[in-house]
Amino acid sequence: MVTLTSNRITLRRWRESDLPSLVRHANNFNIWKNLRDGFPHPYTEESGAGWLKMVNSEPRNLILAIEIDGEAAGSIGIIFKDDVYRITAEIGYWLSEQHWGKGLMTEAVNLLVGYVFANYPEIMLIYAEIFSYNPASGKVLEKCGFHLESIHKKAVFKNGQLLDEHRYVRFR
Repeated sequence: MVTLTSNRITLRRWRESDLPSLVRHANNFNIWKNLRDGFPHPYTEESGAGWLKMVNSEPRNLILAIEIDGEAAGSIGIIFKDDVYRITAEIGYWLSEQHWGKGLMTEAVNLLVGYVFANYPEIMLIYAEIFSYNPASGKVLEKCGFHLESIHKKAVFKNGQLLDEHRYVRFR
């Protein structure tokens, strides 16, 4: 399995022993509001145990823990598409609120995107879809070489709101 490191973070496989830190960091409304509804709130031990079981049995996609100071404090993943989209992958991520604004997610995105383009020659495009009220995520993506490709008007319903979705892309 993949392990990627920078000076401040490690991207690695999720471990069963990550459950307490996963629940502690993921159980946060400010994280939940920026993610799809498959990410529950409140984030319970049951949620976390199910997540760990799912990601550790995942045969194709790269779903990694973001380790900071020895503990899992977020997640980042690449979902490889198929059929006519087989040259495309989607990136998604979240990070514990206590680590926001320090450039750590930019490091994580750069590490994973670099790895994918170096090791999956068939992937020509990586994209991310973010909610319109999350410009900080757009800034992370722009720092990593992504650009805003499109805005899907009123395409997302989250937390009782109809939102625009911003699609960022990076080509090989």
